[in-house]
Amino acid sequence: MIRIGHGYDVHASGDGDHVMLGGVRIPSDFGLVAHSDGDVALHALCDALLGAAGLGDIGRHFPDTDDAFLGADSRDLLRSVCSKLTQGGWVVGNVDLTIIAQRPRLSDFIAGMRDAIATDLAVDVTRVNVKATTTERLGFVGREEGIAAHAVALIESGHHAA
Repeated sequence: MIRIGHGYDVHASGDGDHVMLGGVRIPSDFGLVAHSDGDVALHALCDALLGAAGLGDIGRHFPDTDDAFLGADSRDLLRSVCSKLTQGGWVVGNVDLTIIAQRPRLSDFIAGMRDAIATDLAVDVTRVNVKATTTERLGFVGREEGIAAHAVALIESGHHAA
């Protein structure tokens, strides 16, 4: 059996000297406002994986009202989601993420994001795709008010996984 899930996340721009995206610290003249480290890419991915497995969303498992997750490393959250999938008999087939940001420029960081995500999902890096795009200065992303991300994940029942 295979299942597909989709995730979306957005965080507003704020004070800071870096953004966390795809598990990679990226120098920036702004940060992202969030309860955790604000990694919209990994949050969208967590939602996609949880959704595919029928396990709700990231807010259900890691609520932003719980101080235990204040400043949380989103890679830890992703590994926890992976553990939940494994417990349910699921394995990751592949994931595809799109980060939507006017700034900072992300092309030099994509390979590092793929490596970090593949490590956390315990899959070959060829099963992880990360893309970045702008909105051509349109909307809240174009006005540099925030960064958004979409993720799609395919999971397979463990006994059928290749």
